[in-house]
Amino acid sequence: MSRAFVFPGQGAQTIGMGRALAETYPAARSVFDEVDAALGEKLSALIWEGDIARLTLTENAQPALMATSMAAVRALEVEGMSVESHVDFVAGHSLGEYSALCAAGSLSLSDTARLLRIRGLAMQEAVP
Repeated sequence: MSRAFVFPGQGAQTIGMGRALAETYPAARSVFDEVDAALGEKLSALIWEGDIARLTLTENAQPALMATSMAAVRALEVEGMSVESHVDFVAGHSLGEYSALCAAGSLSLSDTARLLRIRGLAMQEAVP
């Protein structure tokens, strides 16, 4: 039997996502801390307590969804289910492809966050 992790695309964002993971698993919290540092802002505050209209902006939604996805991956790793040893395939819908690349170790978490911020800004500017 094969296992796959499939990561969501934009549109799945909601205020409060990932907060319970960060409160329960230090490894998940470290994902949000690293993304905050990579972007030079407290994206985690927007994710957990911010305004949904601001979170939904493409420049914020894309790194936020990736951060939440990676927090879930790190929580699963703590519970003994790592991508390396338990998952055969990773995939994602649209921006979820970047979460899959990060989960597979092809991109670092910080680089993925910065790349998605740039991608989100470009998409937002192309279609305001």
